[in-house]
Amino acid sequence: MNPGKALTLLVAAWAGGWCVTTQGADRLSLEWTNNVLTVSGGLLKAPVQIWYLEAYCRAGSTDREWAETVLSHRAERVSLDGATGCLRLRDRLVDGVVVEHVLTPGIDEVDFQVEAHNPTGTASEAHWAQPCIRVDGFTGAGKADAWSEVPAYARKSFLFIDGQPKRLPTEPWALRARYVPGQVWAAPGVDRRDVNPRPLSVWTPSSGLIGCYSADERSILATAWEPWQELFQGVIACIHSDFRIGGLAPGERKKIRGKLYIVEADLKSLVRRYQRDFGIAASAE
Repeated sequence: MNPGKALTLLVAAWAGGWCVTTQGADRLSLEWTNNVLTVSGGLLKAPVQIWYLEAYCRAGSTDREWAETVLSHRAERVSLDGATGCLRLRDRLVDGVVVEHVLTPGIDEVDFQVEAHNPTGTASEAHWAQPCIRVDGFTGAGKADAWSEVPAYARKSFLFIDGQPKRLPTEPWALRARYVPGQVWAAPGVDRRDVNPRPLSVWTPSSGLIGCYSADERSILATAWEPWQELFQGVIACIHSDFRIGGLAPGERKKIRGKLYIVEADLKSLVRRYQRDFGIAASAE
C-alpha cells in the first residue's frame, strides 16, 4: 500500500459491542436515510443503494400473501461516526423486538453486526429479514427488463451450487409461484415453505455468497450472511442474501453477521476471503 495512504485502526465501544474500522481516504463511506443505505467509494464508479432493511418476515411465507408475511418495523439512525465511518441503526418491530445494527466500512467491504433482542414476555415470529441490494447501476444492465424472466442484471450475477460458481440463470429456471418473476434459492436445512413467494429453484446453494460482476467485468459486488435463509434475485434489479433469525423466545437474544464485498474480479480470492470470514466451505475451482 502507498505509505501516503496509510490507514489508522480505530476502535469504539457501543452497547457492549465493538466497532472496529479503518480511517483513511480509501475507506468506503456509508449514509442511511429512510431505510436506504448508500455505499460509495472504493471500486464503485457510482453509489450502490441497499434497502436496509426491506422487511422482517414470518415463517410460512412461500405461498402466502406478502402483506401477511411482513412484520412491520420502525427504523432509526442512532449515530454515524465521522472519524470511523461506523453507522449504528436500530429497528423496532411491531411485536416489541429490538434489532441493533453496527455497520463498519472498510477499504473494500462493509461489515454488518446485528443483534436481535426480544424484551417482551411473548415469543416473536420474526423468522428472517431482507437486505435488498440494487445492482442495476453496478452491472451496467439498467432496469429496463427487470421484470423479464431472466433480466440482464441477473445474467451478470452468480451463486454457488455444489461448491462451483454458477452464473445465472441456473437450469432449470423456476417460473411458477404466487408472485412472478424472480428466483429464490433456499438455504440448506431451511424449510422450503419459509422463503420468498417468488419462483423457488430446485437447487440448494452450497454457500450463502451471492454476487454480480460490474459492467466492465473488472470488479465484483457480493454479499453473504450467517445464518442465512435464502438467496434471491428480485424484480427491482436487486440481489439478496437474506439473513435468518428463526424466531425469538421471550428475553432471547441472537447475533447475526453479514458482509458486503466490493472487490476486484478475482473470484477465487473472494471465495477464500468468504471462507475466512464465515468459516463456510465454498470453492471456485
